[in-house]
Amino acid sequence: MSDTPAASVDVGAMLRSKDYLRLLALSGAIGFVVALAAWCFLTVVPWIQNTVFLEIPAALGFDQAPWWWPLPVLAIAGVITAVVIVKVPGGGGRPPAEGLGGGGLTQPRALPGIVLAGLTTLGLGLVLGPSSPVIAIGMGLSLWLFRLVKKDAPNQVQSMIAAAGSFASFSMVFSSPLIAAIILIEAIGLGGATLPLVVLPGLLGAAIGSVVYLGLGYVTGLSTDAYALNPLNLPAMGELTVVEICWTVLVAAVAAVACFLIFQCGRTVERFVAKRPMVIVPIAGLVVAGLAVGYAAITGQPAYTVLFSGSKALAPVVEQGTGLAVATIALLYLFKGVAWSVSLGSFRGGPVFPAIFMGGVGGVLASNLPGFPLGAAVPAVMAATIAGALRLPLASVLITLLLNASAGAAIAPLAIIGMVVSYLIVTRLAAHRGGPHTTTTPPGDQPSRPGVAPPAEPTG
Repeated sequence: MSDTPAASVDVGAMLRSKDYLRLLALSGAIGFVVALAAWCFLTVVPWIQNTVFLEIPAALGFDQAPWWWPLPVLAIAGVITAVVIVKVPGGGGRPPAEGLGGGGLTQPRALPGIVLAGLTTLGLGLVLGPSSPVIAIGMGLSLWLFRLVKKDAPNQVQSMIAAAGSFASFSMVFSSPLIAAIILIEAIGLGGATLPLVVLPGLLGAAIGSVVYLGLGYVTGLSTDAYALNPLNLPAMGELTVVEICWTVLVAAVAAVACFLIFQCGRTVERFVAKRPMVIVPIAGLVVAGLAVGYAAITGQPAYTVLFSGSKALAPVVEQGTGLAVATIALLYLFKGVAWSVSLGSFRGGPVFPAIFMGGVGGVLASNLPGFPLGAAVPAVMAATIAGALRLPLASVLITLLLNASAGAAIAPLAIIGMVVSYLIVTRLAAHRGGPHTTTTPPGDQPSRPGVAPPAEPTG
């Protein structure tokens, strides 16, 4: 395989070639190792969370973590992350305010910083998810393993192996090879005549990642609840009505504007961080902690609802949300949104889980509108929020349908309408601001310190 232009590649001949079959087998073997590494990373995260927020307070004599506990914890998280951004090659990975796609290949030398910054961010309570660090781990580790076997492989082949590794690792996050494949196909910008060449090893890696996820969970008995998203238990929405469609258009527009503002503010924070990371990142940690403490003080609800990615809090908030006061849900949406924005610009993690959580909270809030039941509101707002935050249309609808399947088949039109409205509005707003909301970058070397000097093209 070589760096032949895509237009001149005989895809069918390459798929039948012995070299490609060997590459497919090698990608499967590498995918297995990468999936093991991703599983270890994701298993350490809940251990850190339980140790810091449950076991240490108990060892100090507290029945539960005191109200002020997030303040020193997130300040420490800020110091560690700042050191990684400034001192460690790769700067801990791309700032999440830049979005999920693009950025080129993650080089192996950046892996220590990505792992440390990711564990710090996820384990100590920042409002980010595991998607970006897990994808980066998959790329970097697969490249390192592949180069041990084939040192002089063409860039095209290295890109394919890196993509397969990211598929294998990312499938651990959703425990689903299909979701991982669709998200990454859209995020990385795969396409064209050579799509099958990359998708086959990618899907194989994703399937192996899911097998590892299921097998290791069964063998070890270790819980993955801290990062797993399970389908919501929503009431069936019944027959689709014109009122529900009208409300979907309106709330999707609101969700789009909210997502755009969150990412714009995140990129503003990122610019401040680039100037003085050792000062700004710890302050950002304190701001997120203060938002969580303030929300708990005002509403009487747990502070952890504002902290973390939202994967554990999603089901309780959505399924019990109708029993909460409208003001409580509105404050959660506001405080979590601001905390997410600050985290996007200052720490290292992924935007997927917070987008899903914000969509769920927004859906609960929208369900107070007349003629817009919970089973219709949550899917509509969730699809709009994921699309507005990630700019991945197919993935937005797929995730929404899988998480909200209990509401019935009628949610599909609302999810699609919400996605389309949000996608178009965010695209228009981003263009008005002078640049695309998200871009895909051809594979290449990542900057050694992406957190110190923001790229010229903000993505989302």
